[in-house]
Amino acid sequence: MKQHHFLAAAALALCAVSAQATDLMQAWQAARQHDPQAAVADAARAAGETRRAQAASLWRPNVALSGGAGRMSANSATSGAQFAAPGFGQSSGVSFDTSVNNGSSTRWSVTARQPLYNPERSAQRQQLEIGADSADLQWQAAQQDLMLVTTQRYFDMVLAERKLALLRQQQTAVDRAFTEAKDRFELGDAPITDTHEASARARGLQAQVLAAQSELELAQTILLDATGLSPDALQVMAPAGEVAPRDLPPLAQWLTLAQENNPLLRLQRANADAARQETRKHSALAAPTLDLVAQAGRERLSGSGDFGAASNTSRQQMIGLQLNVPLYTGGMRSAKLDEALRLEDKARAEVELASQQTRQQTRAAWLGLQTGQARLSALAEAVTASQARLGATRLGRQVGDRTTLDLLNAENDASAADLALLQARIEVLQNRLRLQALAGQLDEAQLLQVSALLQN
Repeated sequence: MKQHHFLAAAALALCAVSAQATDLMQAWQAARQHDPQAAVADAARAAGETRRAQAASLWRPNVALSGGAGRMSANSATSGAQFAAPGFGQSSGVSFDTSVNNGSSTRWSVTARQPLYNPERSAQRQQLEIGADSADLQWQAAQQDLMLVTTQRYFDMVLAERKLALLRQQQTAVDRAFTEAKDRFELGDAPITDTHEASARARGLQAQVLAAQSELELAQTILLDATGLSPDALQVMAPAGEVAPRDLPPLAQWLTLAQENNPLLRLQRANADAARQETRKHSALAAPTLDLVAQAGRERLSGSGDFGAASNTSRQQMIGLQLNVPLYTGGMRSAKLDEALRLEDKARAEVELASQQTRQQTRAAWLGLQTGQARLSALAEAVTASQARLGATRLGRQVGDRTTLDLLNAENDASAADLALLQARIEVLQNRLRLQALAGQLDEAQLLQVSALLQN
């Protein structure tokens, strides 16, 4: 409860920083409520939870009531019977005949059955319990995946906005250079090539701006569809400052956490357990079963027949043990068992494959974080150097030491360096969240820490 209060307070604090901006945490909370992927995960988890009740019901008694009514004819003939009654003595070789034609027939019975020993049911119960656990793991994996997808969509819009802004800034500079080159050519102070170079660059930038506008519109639409926010309320923020973690635990620690806690890897292990129980279930088809059975019933036939009015009533009550021993199934049991054994081998191989992929992905994310700080420092220095070069090139262009093409190239390089730094910061943050997800530790607290690194 304290953690939830802390998350709520921190989210409110972030909102107070910028009332207009939408931070990553707000985007996630909106996606959690609106994205169909979240609804699918919640429904699947709720459905999986019902398997626990199914598992428990396998060892509870089953009670059934059956009844029927209709018209019935019955005739019976008994000969060679012995008859004795008070006052009549004893007679042998007596015959009895009964007859009911189109009489009224009613019957009912109640049967209760309690399994006592049933290996197949034991395996089924284990499978259902594993299925419920698997549903929880699938939900956890879906939650983490939705966090990563929401983060990717958010940062895609951040990059698209920055790219468009830089292109427009560059376009303004190119238009200014084009006007200046044309004026200087008319004065005879610059060759016509400067005008052509500036014009060609301006047309190329115009095409890039149109493409960037489409890219931004698409990124915005995807994020709006996922969060349900209005376009006016969606103002994303970009990462700034130090985004790489200061103290990164060693790779061996992350690999251990991932092997123990990765939800998809744990899900594969659960599937392997279910496959083993399937093998056990088919092996148990040849095993005997023992049930406690209780039954009570009544049958009545009444009407008239060849000998006048007649009726027959029969009542049964029984309680005892019922033993079933399978003898021959036509080869189906052995065929099913062979299939289950092969599927068990497949499930074990899938666990090994998932373990290998998890190790590789964990190593890649960790290496991305380990080199992230050095990479960011280098790119920050590149931005500073490109801005210094741009300033020097502008000055050189004014005094005639640099051409218009030199200035345009400097403008382009400065914009590219700025965009590369932003992209590197985003990749570091994504690797940070990805590493947490691989270790099964990505939650709202981790997402909130990343959201705090964004600035409007």
